[in-house]
Formats: sequence, C-alpha cells, structure tokens
Amino acid sequence: MSLPEFTLGVEEEYQIVEPQTRELAASSGKILPLARQRLSEDTVQSEIHRSQIEIATEVCHSLEEVRAQLVRSRRAVIEAAAKDGKKIVAAGTHPFSSWKQPITSKQRYQSLEEDFQQIVRELVIFGCHVHVGLEDKEMAVAVLNRVQNWLAVLLALSANSPFWLGQVTGYASYRTEIWSRLPQTGPTLFFKDYEDYQATIAEIITASAIDDPTKIYWDVRLSETFPTIEFRVADVCLTIDEALMQAGLVRGLVRTCYNEIKQGIAFVPPKYQLLQIARWQAARYGLSGNLIEVGRSRSVSGVELTTSFLNYLRPALEQLGDWLTLSSLVQRTLERGNGARRQYEVYQQANNFTAVVDYLIEQTAQGVEVEFI
Repeated sequence: MSLPEFTLGVEEEYQIVEPQTRELAASSGKILPLARQRLSEDTVQSEIHRSQIEIATEVCHSLEEVRAQLVRSRRAVIEAAAKDGKKIVAAGTHPFSSWKQPITSKQRYQSLEEDFQQIVRELVIFGCHVHVGLEDKEMAVAVLNRVQNWLAVLLALSANSPFWLGQVTGYASYRTEIWSRLPQTGPTLFFKDYEDYQATIAEIITASAIDDPTKIYWDVRLSETFPTIEFRVADVCLTIDEALMQAGLVRGLVRTCYNEIKQGIAFVPPKYQLLQIARWQAARYGLSGNLIEVGRSRSVSGVELTTSFLNYLRPALEQLGDWLTLSSLVQRTLERGNGARRQYEVYQQANNFTAVVDYLIEQTAQGVEVEFI
C-alpha cells in the first residue's frame, strides 16, 4: 500500500469588530455575502453567533498551499468587513465585549441553544481546526490514540485568549475553559479499533441529548464529513504564520504516529485524568509555566516540552519537507511568545483593552496585503 498523502485543511473562526468602540459587531449577515463574492459558500460560512465568521481552506497538499489559502481567505473576509465598516480579529476571546451576542438564525445553532441554554449563549469563542487526510479508518483510530500525548503542546503554542469581559483571566487560553463547559469536549477516549470508536459514539448519542456525531466535540476526532483526522484543540491563531505552524505541526504529528504504527513501536495509552490535567495546564500557563509531559508523567517547562515535541517530529517533518519552516516558526514563537503573551504585553504597556483590540486587528491582517476599495 502506498503512503497516504496527509493532505491538510484549516478552519479559522474570526471576530467581527466595530472599529469605533472595538466591541463585537453582529454583522455576519452583511459581511458573509460580500465575502462570498470572492470565496465559495463552502469556504466562508456563518458561525453560532452573528459576531463571528468562519473560513475553511480547500484541500491543501503543502504548507505553501495552506499559506496561500489563508492569505486569500483572510483578505476576502477583511475586505468584506471593511465594506461594511467593520474589522476582523483572530483571537480566541474578545478582550472586553459582552457575551450577549445574537445567535445566528440557523436550525443547527437554534437547536444547540435549546439543548444547552446559557452555556451556548456564552460560547463567544473562536478556534482553529486542522484536518489531516487519512482514509484508512483503522489506521486513523490508531493514530487518534497516539496523538493524545502531545495535544497540550499544540494548545500552548496556539493559546491566544487571555482576557474575558474586561478581566485578566490568568489563563493563556480562557477559550479552552469556556469550551470545556459543554459535554463531549476534552481529550478523546482510547479506542481498540474503528468498530469501538463507532460504538462509543453511537452509545453517547443514544444516552445523551445530542442527536448526531458532529456534536461530539473532542479535541481530536475523526471527521464525519471528510476522510480526515480533525484537531480542534487550538485557539484561532493570531497571525497566518502561527496558523501555518499549527497546521504543519499537526500534520507532522499524524505522520510520526503513522510511522510508529507501521514500525510496530509499542504504545501505552495514557491515563485519561492525566490528559485532562495536561490540557488544563496548557490552557492556564501556555508556554510561560510548566506543562505535563504525558508520556513520562512528569512536569517540565513549556520551552523544554515544546523542544522535545519538535525533536520528536523531526524525522517526519524532514520527510514532508517542512522541517526548516516549522523549526523556524516554533523558535520564533518561543522567543516572542504566543498570542496570549503578546496580547498581555500590549495590555500592560497601554493599560487598556482598546489598544489590545487595535493590536489584534493589525496582527490578523499581517502579511495579507489588503486592498480597501
């Protein structure tokens, strides 16, 4: 059997912001049709709240394609928002805007509000999802089991939501904590095989309030729509470079785990509670504190764990031709900090949240070459 191609797809959820007040603006109904003049209906969509808009790249075969797609998508959404007098921000939470945002008039979102009530109303958060192509379902489940050990690093690198309702939360990814209020979120269970995976999902649906598998929101899962493994652990990344880094590391992790399975390397499933704690540590501290190295059940610095992760991925990244790009992007993030740290530094310097929003607007558009007409 030939080696899988490990294609890539990235989804990003953006904030729509009123430039005068810097607050969230419920304008997706106006911006969406403007964005669709350049992007297809499949690649730009509404989200649960009307102050959100989501893009999805087409299937990509290289990091260069991912970058080109993200540049194209961000440009289209930013320019569409500008025509409506609005701005676009890529951050996991808004620094100070109220959670009281109108919900999009779409059956799926109305149903979620009916089921989960206040939790969904407060779910004004923004994430990044990365899909990696792997058609063999048995292999995909085996990879799914192994990637769990490193999800906390992916979260720490992407952490980009330190503020909530005008408060310094003390978390690098407060989005993760808000998201965790929903059931069916967090680390994935360990599965014996694809049949066990399907049976578990069927059992959850039968026993709970959800009515379809797409409402099971694990940090990583098999996509119900595409032949992919879908990683959902990350905050939306502030810059295109950081989104590219997240996508490339995810693909490298899938390729690494695939290689281990093919080579017959043994794997001991981690304790579920340890995965939960590792996830919380990454959300709390990002790269600035200690994280849990799940495979060794020990606490190490965020920098040390990230370096170990990168070294672990190196053979696969070299096979994919991504090592130089990704090692450089990771090193840059370790030096200047993730989105959460940079947001906090702006806040400390300016002592107000409007300066943070202005910084987020500028960083979101970095490298996009927007034309305002």
